[in-house]
Amino acid sequence: MKIISQTIVTLCATLLLLGLTYASSFYPARPPAIPLAVKSPYLNAVQRAGCGNGGYLAGQGQTLGWNGMIRVDNTIYTWMGDPIGAGTHTVTQKHFWYSSTKSVFSMDIGGKVEMTITFLSPITPGDQKRQSLVFSYLEVTVESQDGNPHDVQLYADISAEWVAGDHSSVAQWDFNTTNDGISYHRVYRQTQLLFSETNDQADWGHWFWATKKVDGVTFQSGADKAVHGAFQRNGKLANTKDTHFRPINKDFPVFGFSIDLGSITSPVSTLFALGLTQEQAILFDGQTGNVPLNSLWKSYFPSETDALSFFYTDFTTANATATALDYKINNDSRIAGGHDYVIITSLSARQAFGATQLVGNLTNQYLFIKELSSDGNIQTVDVIYPFFPILLYLEPSMVKLMLDPLFENQESGQFPQNYSMHDLGYHWPNATGHTDGQDEWQPLEECGNMIIMTLAYAQRTNDITYLTMHYKILNQWAQYLIEEALYPAYQMSTDDFAGWLSNQTNLALKGIIGIEAMASIANLTGNAADGARFANIAHSYISNWQVLGIAADAKPPHTTLSYGVNDTHGILYNLYSDRLLNLSLVPQSIYKMQSAFYQIIEQKYGIPLDTRHNYTKSDWEMWAAAISSESTRNMLIQDLAKWINETPTNTACTDLYDTRNGDYATEGRDNHFVARPVVGGHFALLALQGEPYV
Repeated sequence: MKIISQTIVTLCATLLLLGLTYASSFYPARPPAIPLAVKSPYLNAVQRAGCGNGGYLAGQGQTLGWNGMIRVDNTIYTWMGDPIGAGTHTVTQKHFWYSSTKSVFSMDIGGKVEMTITFLSPITPGDQKRQSLVFSYLEVTVESQDGNPHDVQLYADISAEWVAGDHSSVAQWDFNTTNDGISYHRVYRQTQLLFSETNDQADWGHWFWATKKVDGVTFQSGADKAVHGAFQRNGKLANTKDTHFRPINKDFPVFGFSIDLGSITSPVSTLFALGLTQEQAILFDGQTGNVPLNSLWKSYFPSETDALSFFYTDFTTANATATALDYKINNDSRIAGGHDYVIITSLSARQAFGATQLVGNLTNQYLFIKELSSDGNIQTVDVIYPFFPILLYLEPSMVKLMLDPLFENQESGQFPQNYSMHDLGYHWPNATGHTDGQDEWQPLEECGNMIIMTLAYAQRTNDITYLTMHYKILNQWAQYLIEEALYPAYQMSTDDFAGWLSNQTNLALKGIIGIEAMASIANLTGNAADGARFANIAHSYISNWQVLGIAADAKPPHTTLSYGVNDTHGILYNLYSDRLLNLSLVPQSIYKMQSAFYQIIEQKYGIPLDTRHNYTKSDWEMWAAAISSESTRNMLIQDLAKWINETPTNTACTDLYDTRNGDYATEGRDNHFVARPVVGGHFALLALQGEPYV
């Protein structure tokens, strides 16, 4: 099967999903793309679910190969992808469902046998050992459907296209079996380029494709035509290793397994593991200068094959843990926002964590995040900000691991400006900072974000020491907010794609809330005089802001996009942090006013981000929903769930789309946002403590 890389990889089968027919049902929704193996920026594979646009390749559009066949009573069927060779039949997909960690397909094969194909990408934010492993499971279960025994052989492979974005580069591979009986193909770029990527694929590291060595397992590496043909002719592979290492795009090398399941009636399961090992993962400019950081899994496992063996044999525990997390998110979402909210959060979980990676050692860990598809920045503050509600909901301690590298770089004097930096580097995986101070200029945005997130972390974990440790620079950023927040200069907000603007109402609100958050930080750390001063300023500013930023005479009244331009409006998503931090700075009347106004500007698939364009941001919609009245909250959730079901987009969820037709935002844009971690913001309602509406 061909998969597409967006930094991601998107299965390019357009409902070749697994080469199948169109009879499938989808639950809880038909997503624009189906998560398959989604665990990190480099293991991020999804399958296109939309129709009519299968040729579209997001980002750089790299293709990967992942194929599956099954032989039932000497007849060959394709169950995944589009393998080379003639004479295969396609199976019929009966049903698909997804949860937060799993994508499950039910297949009918000629009325004889049934296949259940489960893609499981574990999410374990409270278990760093397991979360550090960049691996995913594929489980295939086959059973008789008509009650009769059937002779069955199963096949699956990956191609060398996984190992590099430059398909003219030479791939190398080997085959071996661990001491505990896990057989694996190991595939990698022959010339390793550390901390380099091409077309959003890593130029270093080793890819593993593995299964248990049991009776009936055969393997083969070689050209796709040769390996596919061997199984199609014989129902097994030759146990041979191609030793002709070559460019990825020359006689496309594939790495296959075949399992003879024998005569089956009752269910028989085969488990595969797919993953990437990189000993060094991030180049970080911290307190001691530019240093390479190890992948965190290195602290738990002496070798990459030890990591592979642990992951493979951990499946029972991993599956049970995943099922428990699926239930938690499903149940909490259903209570908070009904079935439509389940559609949203369950689809968003893997995408959110799929942009992250744990690095460091047992005494000092970092969680790095990649700004997928939009520009590849690493540790972008205003990407962490919409992402972090999912961490507050599932594991607040991880917020610190994302903030630490930003504090460490700036507090060691690496950034010369008096405001917070925008990101830690222009492109993943190089977190080398901006010693020249020339980061993307969003100073008010990032100062507010850093103060708000730091307080949120401390409130949820009671880690007051963290506030004391960083008080000096937090105070520095708060001083910047005091100078700039009430009348924001001509600049960009996090919605930089929408352009520059002065006196932005929503941006000013973030800065004012940031000042009030700093008052709380001061009080918590014993700096009462500072706390009183910050609070007085914040309350004075919010009074002025209500005069400057509200079109009070409009019918109905609402906040403006920028001061004094009363025929403009926008989503006031920065109001959310006032509720999240329980500051009670903003009067309740503002919440009610905005909640009522959103009902007026609703389009088919939501409310526009602001009056400049018809597009919206799904993360900000969910931030607004979390602090709105029940009717407005339900409206926004229903609109986004409807978009997921009906959008003509067919890549991993875009967070920026047209509210009228549900397509990618194209107004003034030449690229799409795809697979970004900001969908962690879809958990905004679940991140709140207590009643969602005050």
